[in-house]
Amino acid sequence: MGKDVESTVFSREDHRRYRVKVRRCLDVFAQMLDEFRFDEDKPMTGLEIEINLVDSRGMPAMRNAEVLAAFDNPDFQAELGLFNMEFNVPPRLISRDGFLAYERYVLDGLTAAETKANAVDAGLVLIGILPTVSPSHTVLENISGNPRYRTLNEQIIDARGDDVSIDIRGPERLQVRTESILPEAANTSVQFHLQVTPGTFANYWNASQAIAGVQVALGTNSPYLFGRRLWDETRIPLFEQATDTRPQEMKNQGVRPRVWFGERWITSIFDLFEENVRYFPALLPISDDEEPYEVLAAGGVPRLPELRLHNGTVYRWNRPVYDIKDAVPHLRVENRVLPAGPTVVDMLANAAFYFGLTRFFAEADRPIWTQMPFAAAEQNFYQGCREGLAATLFWPRGGEIRVGDLVLERLLPAAHDGLDRLGVDTSVRDRLLGVIEERCITGRTGAAWQVETVARLEERGRDRPTALREMLLRYVGLMHTNEPVHTWPEW
Repeated sequence: MGKDVESTVFSREDHRRYRVKVRRCLDVFAQMLDEFRFDEDKPMTGLEIEINLVDSRGMPAMRNAEVLAAFDNPDFQAELGLFNMEFNVPPRLISRDGFLAYERYVLDGLTAAETKANAVDAGLVLIGILPTVSPSHTVLENISGNPRYRTLNEQIIDARGDDVSIDIRGPERLQVRTESILPEAANTSVQFHLQVTPGTFANYWNASQAIAGVQVALGTNSPYLFGRRLWDETRIPLFEQATDTRPQEMKNQGVRPRVWFGERWITSIFDLFEENVRYFPALLPISDDEEPYEVLAAGGVPRLPELRLHNGTVYRWNRPVYDIKDAVPHLRVENRVLPAGPTVVDMLANAAFYFGLTRFFAEADRPIWTQMPFAAAEQNFYQGCREGLAATLFWPRGGEIRVGDLVLERLLPAAHDGLDRLGVDTSVRDRLLGVIEERCITGRTGAAWQVETVARLEERGRDRPTALREMLLRYVGLMHTNEPVHTWPEW
């Protein structure tokens, strides 16, 4: 979750210096976009998978430090809560059988991590929100050891000047107040990275925004929080509310939240970085010794540390990324809308749909975003989060349409085309997009399976906490089969 932080107290001078440095970085970044050569050969993709830890009873296990110490694998690191970890999968090409290579690597990594976790009475769960987590688990005492997390918590709470308030309405309603951002640790996601060029970044980001509502409706896996049945993808409002830095007065004034969908289509990656600097004060005003103009003038590649750190504290659902590998800079779209799980093959099917569809729309003669108001894309996103595959979305030249019909009739053929352009083997393409097709036909997402299973258990006399725990234990067993969720049996 970004750069480590040592300082936890920031002075006015820290903020002043950081503000100057981040604007200097922004100016250098603009110059680089005009003059510099970015990596454009064989663009890579990447995955980040967030993971929950549970004990043998299905309850959160506060043991990420023990698991990571026993594992000693640099691909794995701690996340916000002591019951969270993150698996950073090394980037690779998806052409030919690249998705199969991803699947083997992820399965092998998770199996090894599971073995280490079992040794300390813990197990891994890939799920958007751990349904057995309670407010007693999401307290400051259970924050991970990296000082970054505690500092972020302090900065967000200080900016708010008040406790965190969570108020989410779905089939049931949840209202809680907390003294920290730790409820956000209940969330775990899978993030897709797509390397692009400066000239194509806007097309890929706009395409990602346009399909976000469809993406999340297909992949919902977070229907329960603190025992309440809420949105099919409750992760989204939980993240937005738990990390909101605005006091109520600023909300009333329409000040932008740090977790947001955005407000317009863009023409350049610079638009997003410039918005970040213009709209959002620093949460972590840590200045580096690098002088970016001097590095650029000397023929080097500026790291732009202040700009990158600031970008990491503005939580767009599709985030711009500037990074450097082997002394060559590159740009990525980081797609953050989807939950983890239910299985590795489900996540890779979601990835194939995303990479294929964005490729198709980014290269279309008439871009989809020129036919859709930005507000419609945002509305689609939240409708998909609330209702999953039951959602009705707006789509150009189709009007209001059920998301499953939209995917089957129009978007799956486009995703097939996009994967063909990416050079993905036909058998791999058909297997992964076949998972998406069957999900639409059956209406079975991770969220739908969870809700159905809990309902059946409650019909048999279980109370809600017991039903959630028994559901989760069955979920874990099915997760380990790596059979897609649309094939999972009813309870």
